[in-house]
Amino acid sequence: MTMLEAYLTLKPEFEIVAMEPEDCSDVSILHGERFARPWGDGEFHSLLSQNTVFGFVARQTNAILKKTLPGFILARQVAGEAEILTLAVQAKVARSGLGWRLMQAAMREARLRGGESMFLEVDNGNIAALALYRKLGFEQAGVRKGYYKDANGETSTALVMKRVLR
Repeated sequence: MTMLEAYLTLKPEFEIVAMEPEDCSDVSILHGERFARPWGDGEFHSLLSQNTVFGFVARQTNAILKKTLPGFILARQVAGEAEILTLAVQAKVARSGLGWRLMQAAMREARLRGGESMFLEVDNGNIAALALYRKLGFEQAGVRKGYYKDANGETSTALVMKRVLR
């Protein structure tokens, strides 16, 4: 096997670091790739500037070119309750454990900030995300019909999920 072949078959390795304002542009690009109604970098910057909001980005440590952002998570924690605002992982690294690691980082930070529980909304048709959240101990706490709207104007139901952090 050549060095190039070895590199191309290498499993990606990631480090999870705190999201900084300079990450907002890359975060917005990835959000646009993964969601029908993407948020702009200004929205991410505005959220991140709030002292109740925190986030993490993933960086691939064993890549030659580190231009693309493989994943991120943005959350908020207020009065003992945390909420996942958004989470995205590049399609090419899906099922690599990156979503799990980003969620773990957010749950750990929420606990450090005094969070007792964490909530999130997920499209009821997003089977992979539902499986991840259930593995992490989240349980359905509610339903929001017509919550999500896709590019064609079709709506889908969001499941509200909750996990106790303490």
